Amino acid sequence: MPRYALELAGITIDPGQQKTVLLPVAETYVRQGASMPVHIVHGRRNGPSLFVCAAIHGDELNGIEAVRRLLTLKSLSSMAGTLYAVPVVNIYGFMSNTRYLPDRRDLNRFFPGCSNGSLASSLAQVLFKNIVCRCGYGLDLHTGSNHRKNLPHLRGNMSDPEVLSMAQAFGAPLALDTPGTEGSLRGAAVAKGIKMLTCEAGEALRFDEFSIRAGTRGITSVMKHLGMLAGRKKERRDDHMMHVARNSSWVRAGVSGLFQARIKLGQLVLKNHLLGFIHDPFGSTSLELRSPKEGIVIGVQTLPSVYKGDALIHLGYFDAPDKAEALVDAFSERMEQDDEGRS
Repeated sequence: MPRYALELAGITIDPGQQKTVLLPVAETYVRQGASMPVHIVHGRRNGPSLFVCAAIHGDELNGIEAVRRLLTLKSLSSMAGTLYAVPVVNIYGFMSNTRYLPDRRDLNRFFPGCSNGSLASSLAQVLFKNIVCRCGYGLDLHTGSNHRKNLPHLRGNMSDPEVLSMAQAFGAPLALDTPGTEGSLRGAAVAKGIKMLTCEAGEALRFDEFSIRAGTRGITSVMKHLGMLAGRKKERRDDHMMHVARNSSWVRAGVSGLFQARIKLGQLVLKNHLLGFIHDPFGSTSLELRSPKEGIVIGVQTLPSVYKGDALIHLGYFDAPDKAEALVDAFSERMEQDDEGRS
């Protein structure tokens, strides 16, 4: 089949070209024009269309750097298909170092959006209509929120064989089998028949090299899996190993105080395992925080001051948790030696 040019926001991108398109979004209240930059790589050869986006929450920075490193790869010049890379979706939150939009709305609860709604709904519609609906596949990069740090892991509908194979290709050791939340980008994309994964890695407002490498390497591995980039003829056996948790839960603070963790991300904890202490800052009393059952630590709060009921430790529950922990260790070693994810 012949390969045709594509057009976005009045800009034409011919086969073999790379261009940056500025999608207009709502201006600020001081009449400053605003736009959402989209980097498009339109391969010379036919192939899938994939979108990769980051910073739907404006303070989640690791994905921005992972996308930047992706766009520096020389292999994109011989790519098949079309890549739509959006480093910063929530430009308003990004400029003010905050998770939310100026109206305090969470953008990831307003997809697919509409043009005459709130700022969140309008911004969601710009991304969804112009980028997401053009693609058959998608990757959405996130970090932990509210002073929480996440172990690199994937979220998606793992009962879909195509999504599962994408997740295995990504190379993260762990995944959660979860439907997309109503109003989320993933939820809206899946409703359109788009095969999509969410990657969670690191924490907000911090660059984490381990998480950035995991994201960059994961994206390129998925592109190889989809036939967009040339891949290795033989891959290591552990490249496609992944354990899927069918459920997870947060261990919450029983009292207010200062939290000191006694575990690390990726660690296997048994039932009743000591997770940490919550100390009374004005006295000598401490409350032990213990695991309700056996699981892998996939998220942890990093801010010591906590209120009763705060989510402190996120545990994923796996059929073979000891093997899941071993995969995390092997993954960590591989990321330490990885060159593909380096800047």
